[in-house]
Amino acid sequence: MRLSIGATLTIDKDFTERGDKFKSKVVDFGDGFVMIDYPAHIDSGKTAFFMDGTQLLVSFIENKMSYAFRAEVTGRVNNGIPMLKLTYPGDDQLIKIQRREFVRVETAIDVAVDFGGFFQQFVAEDISAGGVALNIGQADSFDEVETVELTIVLPFVNDDIKYIRTEAKAVRIWEKDERRIASMQFSGIDTTDRQNIIRFCFERQLQARNAK
Repeated sequence: MRLSIGATLTIDKDFTERGDKFKSKVVDFGDGFVMIDYPAHIDSGKTAFFMDGTQLLVSFIENKMSYAFRAEVTGRVNNGIPMLKLTYPGDDQLIKIQRREFVRVETAIDVAVDFGGFFQQFVAEDISAGGVALNIGQADSFDEVETVELTIVLPFVNDDIKYIRTEAKAVRIWEKDERRIASMQFSGIDTTDRQNIIRFCFERQLQARNAK
């Protein structure tokens, strides 16, 4: 698999509050960088002007498969058309994106559960943009059809922290390595919050790959 000239890119401006997305195309590339035409906002069509150092999450589709990589804006070039220069980690560092279901990553993050005014703190077993699994110990507050309020703490690698608040319900309570786990499914989650979880999962995938 390799990124090619002319490939259509979807770009997320990292940590945006509104979850804005942009479209662009690959114009040229070289060792450690890729040149793209100026991105346009997907909804408004307005051209985006990213400052040097802006962190981006870039995805594209090739042979019906979706791939993503993290990039940073490093400069501008005008060789007949205005272009942005982005860092490129290389074809072998692309992350394959699962489209049929949300990518789930194991992570021990803090999650507060509001049982109608009664709060309990738990640690997650794993998370995806569709739900979170909680280590619940001997807590008996969960019911498999009960809707609760979750506050999820997402610590990003740049020391930014996002707090995700959403309703969820326990769809399964099970045991793993002698621990009780509650699988929670999000309901009515905000689009920006979902994008932040996807971005968080992508970061954790990159960390796991780099640790190998």
